[in-house]
Amino acid sequence: MQEMIGRKESCASGQLPMTYLSCLAYILEEWTAVEYLKKYFFHMVIISLTISAMLIFFIVPLTILFFIYLTNVLLLIYQRNDEVKAAKDPLSNVWDSARKTVASFWDIYARIWHGYELHGVENLPEGPGILVYYHGAIPIDYLYFLSRLFLWKKRLCLSVADHFVFRLPGLKLLLEVTGVMPGTREECLSALKNGHLVSISPGGVREALFSDESYQLMWGNRKGFAQVALDAKVPIIPMYTQNVREGYRMFKERRFFRKLYESTRLPFTPPYGGLPVKFRTYIGEPIPYDPNITTDELVEKTKTAVQALIKKHQTIPGSIWKALMDRFDRHRKSD
Repeated sequence: MQEMIGRKESCASGQLPMTYLSCLAYILEEWTAVEYLKKYFFHMVIISLTISAMLIFFIVPLTILFFIYLTNVLLLIYQRNDEVKAAKDPLSNVWDSARKTVASFWDIYARIWHGYELHGVENLPEGPGILVYYHGAIPIDYLYFLSRLFLWKKRLCLSVADHFVFRLPGLKLLLEVTGVMPGTREECLSALKNGHLVSISPGGVREALFSDESYQLMWGNRKGFAQVALDAKVPIIPMYTQNVREGYRMFKERRFFRKLYESTRLPFTPPYGGLPVKFRTYIGEPIPYDPNITTDELVEKTKTAVQALIKKHQTIPGSIWKALMDRFDRHRKSD
């Protein structure tokens, strides 16, 4: 410290012991706060590593969110078309060109990032039916399914979503054009009457937030989908995506977030991950309409069918390493 004071005085007073070069080096040292950098270097390293880890954990989910909003912007541009303006129904065929473009983009993303495969499309009925699926931390696998289905069959599958989805700003047109709905009994019956497929995850947001690599279903007492299927006299088709929990996960500490969700019904727990694990969606055999079955029995039958798909196609507990290696394995588990 005394040496620094001496150097400062010598430099300021113009005394000869310090050369001009030494003075310049000292001034630069003062400006760049080298002393402070030395003192706080460890803290800076820790902060840098923390920020880097956060970017690694959240960059892919944030990228997906960006692409979703970009998709909505593209639909807004397409809406300027005169023919589209004249169409009042967002499910009209005039949107098919835009749907194909959007589906192609997401299908390319699915192929590149997750080597996505879809199996069992032949199990989908030609007419109406209810698809029941397991909900991952991020339902990106379901978005892949919708895209592949439209490209292969030029068919829409209307989706029942949680109410919070409709509170998200800037996504109204995207939700309408892709057939996302709150899923009241009347809406579902109307869609099925018009010949549409309707999909629902009985576990919903709760299953997305609090299920884990054990792939436990969290349906609670939800059985509205079964009652609608009986009322509409349509089959239920189980569906599941392999490794969906290895691609995206939720944090293990859930007690606080569980209480927060149960009191607000809002998903405050942030998902993380985005590793390029193998995704394969399996569509199981349909459960046909049976007038002699009760709602509770149909719920249990559907739950058993989804659990059977998980047991057949998923290693439990899920392994991120194995899911990554599945990208190079052409032999599907028990397929």
